[in-house]
Amino acid sequence: MKTYGTRMVFAIFALCVGLLIPGVATAASSRNVLQERLDSASTVLSEILNTPDNTIPLNILNQATCVAVIPGLKKGAFLVGAEYGRGVVSCRTGHGWSAPAFITIAGGSFGFQIGGQSTDLVLVAVNDHGFQDLLKSKFKIGGDAAASAGPVGRNSQAATDWKMSAELLTYSRSKGLFAGIDLNGAAVSQSTDDTEAYYGQAHSFQSILKGTVAVPEGAKAFVRTVAKAFVAAKAAQ
Repeated sequence: MKTYGTRMVFAIFALCVGLLIPGVATAASSRNVLQERLDSASTVLSEILNTPDNTIPLNILNQATCVAVIPGLKKGAFLVGAEYGRGVVSCRTGHGWSAPAFITIAGGSFGFQIGGQSTDLVLVAVNDHGFQDLLKSKFKIGGDAAASAGPVGRNSQAATDWKMSAELLTYSRSKGLFAGIDLNGAAVSQSTDDTEAYYGQAHSFQSILKGTVAVPEGAKAFVRTVAKAFVAAKAAQ
């Protein structure tokens, strides 16, 4: 009976994840879908950064080496919880900000709850270690990469604590509320299929995020949004 019960739990988990994450095991998204993801990421970041009293502090923006945006992370649960989202990341280079690469974030937790919500996520790498993490094919937040919930507020007094240990600062926005969030345990991986589908050919994450790949026309709005925020932060310091 115990074995049967365990099998049932995992069967339900697989069903929930399958319903929550359609197409996880399928081919890359279409280029139109990827363009919509980039446009959504640009909108999310722009809205967050245009709310001075409830945004990422200036000194964090100034120190950032990379920024990732996952618009509409899906969270749902029926006996078990699951999280899954796809987004984009751009990194600082010697000549501005890089073209975007596509990433996936996923995590699961057992919890007896029923419900679901959609949340926007922002990950900010604040030093070279965080940048190197994003070049990996896959890493676990809080395991492979030291991370903490980011402070909020244009001039937040708490914005100095992260310098001691964090490589990544993590944020969420749900129903208009923007706040730091603990994402420890979530896995971030490169979406190589999506990246290849968008660019029309294979590019390594290193070549994209180190700035050797030109920014496609459709990605310029997202990169400009990132660059504008961080240039403004630097000027304000």
